[in-house]
Amino acid sequence: MVPEIAAAVGFVSSLLRTRGCVSEQQLQVFSGALQEALTEHYKHHWFPEKPFKGSGYRCIRINHKMDPIISKAASQIGLNLQQLYQLLPSELTLWVDPYEVSYRIGEDGSICVLYEATATKPVSSYGMLTCKNQMMLGRTSPSKNYMMTVSS
Repeated sequence: MVPEIAAAVGFVSSLLRTRGCVSEQQLQVFSGALQEALTEHYKHHWFPEKPFKGSGYRCIRINHKMDPIISKAASQIGLNLQQLYQLLPSELTLWVDPYEVSYRIGEDGSICVLYEATATKPVSSYGMLTCKNQMMLGRTSPSKNYMMTVSS
């Protein structure tokens, strides 16, 4: 869970960093608060043996409403909702699952992989669709997966 959360936190922090309105010190505080909040939020919803289980619960979403976990972490550095809406994409989906972290900007944007690892044990197919795969079912264009790395 640690590398997946680190990838998600690094990505959201990099989005805030690109606008140049948040200092490095504020970014460090935000990153720490977000990492702590996600660790607590995912504590009982993390199933490495069944990575798709709980995928919807772990999904971070901005879609005309700010994800409460992001807004809570942002409040630690004095950012209000209006400022967050100016700094972050208006449509963002971030999937944080065991062994994979991916995101999509916009409703029809491509899904990009931020972090990917292989399971150390065989993973059950579980017979469920992931939140990400369910969203892709209605796509009219073929999906495009890109690998993106986040550096701090």
